[in-house]
Amino acid sequence: MTPPAREERDPGLQPERTRLAWRRTTLSGTVATVLAAKAALQDRDSVAGIAACAVACVLWLCFLALAHRRIRALALAGPAGPAVLTPRHAVATAACTLVLAVCAVALVF
Repeated sequence: MTPPAREERDPGLQPERTRLAWRRTTLSGTVATVLAAKAALQDRDSVAGIAACAVACVLWLCFLALAHRRIRALALAGPAGPAVLTPRHAVATAACTLVLAVCAVALVF
């Protein structure tokens, strides 16, 4: 008995989903940064809050640059697909996200 024929996978769908995930993550980082700025501006006497907000803004800009680079790589990828995400890029993105979350927690408490 022969196995059923497998359908061909459309290689264009995975990069599109990944590109949308990067945009969604960038949007959530933008919302977190705006909320951090709002929290820091409400408590103007706190130097630590303003410093955390400044760090959050810088981290958001770094994440935005990293995400834009990856989105562009996905958009320009040929039929063979995009290049693999480098470990350096992955670690930098994860670090930006983690420290941004720590700044957000610091501003809330």
